[in-house]
Amino acid sequence: MDNDLRKRCFDPVVDERTELLVLGSLPGEKSLAVQQYYAHRQNKFWLLMSEVIGAELVALDYGARLATLLAHGVGLWDVVAEAHRPGSLDSAIRNRDDNDLPALLARYPGITTLAFNGGTAAKLGLKVLGEQAARYRIHNLPSSSPAYTLPYADKLASWIALRRQ
Repeated sequence: MDNDLRKRCFDPVVDERTELLVLGSLPGEKSLAVQQYYAHRQNKFWLLMSEVIGAELVALDYGARLATLLAHGVGLWDVVAEAHRPGSLDSAIRNRDDNDLPALLARYPGITTLAFNGGTAAKLGLKVLGEQAARYRIHNLPSSSPAYTLPYADKLASWIALRRQ
């Protein structure tokens, strides 16, 4: 396989305030091109998270989006560290190396909730975590990706469960 099809995730966005870690599978083409989580303009992640945390994220520049998430106790990362994948579809992921989620979670003990953004992230992430998954509140969410064609209102109905009580 061509090396140019080998995709690598971004560094985790977490700090000592992080309580909720949102885990995707692997950034798509647009995100990789601009080196930003959820950069595809049709991806609903930033809109969904605005509703979850009660703060406008869409209008902010990328750095401010990340800072606002962290200020609200929300971190970001991906389950897959690196993989071959032509295009952006999770179904095309092959020969993957997974991120060391247990090590990250050990380094940030304040994380109590894991939210998987899409079915592939959930399936792979729960496999990586194994029995450790029982230590966390787990949310398996419908993907924010435009490739997952569930209506926005239905996605929001699931994502809103991430709101702090």
